[in-house]
Amino acid sequence: MKFRLFRRRLTISSPRMAVRSPFPWPLRWMAGAVMLGFSAAVALWAFEFGKDIAGLDRHAKEELTQLRQEVGSLRAERDKAQSIANTSASLLTAEKALQEKMLSQLKQLEADNHSLRDDLGFFERLLPAGSTEVASIRSLQAEVLSDTQLKWQLLVIQPVKNAPTFNGKLELTLSGTQMGKPWTMSLPGGSQVLQFKQYHRIEGVLDLPPQAVVKAVTAKVIEGGAVRSVQTFRL
Repeated sequence: MKFRLFRRRLTISSPRMAVRSPFPWPLRWMAGAVMLGFSAAVALWAFEFGKDIAGLDRHAKEELTQLRQEVGSLRAERDKAQSIANTSASLLTAEKALQEKMLSQLKQLEADNHSLRDDLGFFERLLPAGSTEVASIRSLQAEVLSDTQLKWQLLVIQPVKNAPTFNGKLELTLSGTQMGKPWTMSLPGGSQVLQFKQYHRIEGVLDLPPQAVVKAVTAKVIEGGAVRSVQTFRL
């Protein structure tokens, strides 16, 4: 009987057996997690310790601080250089505009000089040889710019070739009405000095009083105490 039972246990017809752990599964998982954490901590410590031994992280903080300072210095130098470049560009633009303006003014002066030379040649051709006529007004013009301003132009010549220097003065008088009453006005500051040889062109702008209506402009060229020429322009 005992032999049959023993043989039955050794064959496939023997009863099933279950091997069970003395610890439950939650405790197993907790123990495994503790072991993994401990292993990771040991690995991290070994890594950091290895870096210290190799000298890789010895001066890292100092070098990082120094690099940040150098970056800040380079940025400041870059901003300064950019500011200087912008200022230089602005100065070059302003200088270029000034040169263009001066060139335009020079061309205008050359054109005016050429025109004056032409006028001088024209006037010289009109001068009679051996004439003894003194300075005279050849052109007087006036234009009302607004209710309070008037522009005037005057050309005075000496119709003699190789004429001596004329020393005299110019008197300009405006006449008309103001508020319905007769009104006159002279140059501010009195007579204007005249000093020229062949011809002289004069112009100016006068400020008019309120409600003044200019009807005529009279110019006189005076030498010493004698009136050499008089001309009136009517508006």
